[in-house]
Order: sequence, then structure tokens, then C-alpha cells
Amino acid sequence: MADVNRGNRPLSPHLTIYRPQLNSITSILTRITGNALLVGALLVTWWFLAAATSPDAFATADAVITSWFGDLVMFLSLWALWYHTLAGLRHLYWHTGAGFDLKTVEMLGWGVIGGSVLLTLLTVIII
Repeated sequence: MADVNRGNRPLSPHLTIYRPQLNSITSILTRITGNALLVGALLVTWWFLAAATSPDAFATADAVITSWFGDLVMFLSLWALWYHTLAGLRHLYWHTGAGFDLKTVEMLGWGVIGGSVLLTLLTVIII
């Protein structure tokens, strides 16, 4: 028998009650930062290749990398590098079989987020 009442039912009931967990957000962010690091790496590679090519090419690349956009990309790449590093250390800790209780998982998640921000700011201030 055909379901004639299909349009009146909710599409996905779990979407109304689901709350993203810190662990899932940090896991997704780890993947995003890993891929985003390519943007900064490509920008730096372009800068090095331009320096090896000609003064005009270097002037163009240097203008981009020292512009506000280049500074923003480099700052976010620095944060992504620290975040990805700390998240990797967290995963190495988990691979020992430890730290899977909810309290420790939550603490490590906030530690990765806060630590990456703190280390990014310290790096910018020191350098």
C-alpha cells in the first residue's frame, strides 16, 4: 500500500535532538586543519620558487605573502599547525589505550583547542 502521508512526517527525527559533541567537532577540525595546511605550504612554496626564478616573480609573491591576506593565511596556518600537532599527540595518547573515559576525552578536547590558541599567540609574540 502506498504511503500517502509521507510529506507530513519529519525527515530525520534525530536532527531535532542531536547535539554535536566536543570530540566529534575536534575530530572534524583535525581533518580540516590537516587539509588547510596545504594552503600555507603552497603559498610558501610559491614564494621560494619565485625567489629562485626572478626578481619580478619574487616581488609579486612577496607582495602577496606580506599583504594582509598573506598575513592572515600564515597566522591561520600557524594555528592549524599547532592544532593538528596537539590533536596528533592526543591520538597517540589514545593509541596507548588510555584516556577514553568521558571526563578525560572532554579535558583533552579543550586542551587541544586552548593549547593551540595559546601556542599560536606565544609563537607570534616570540617571533
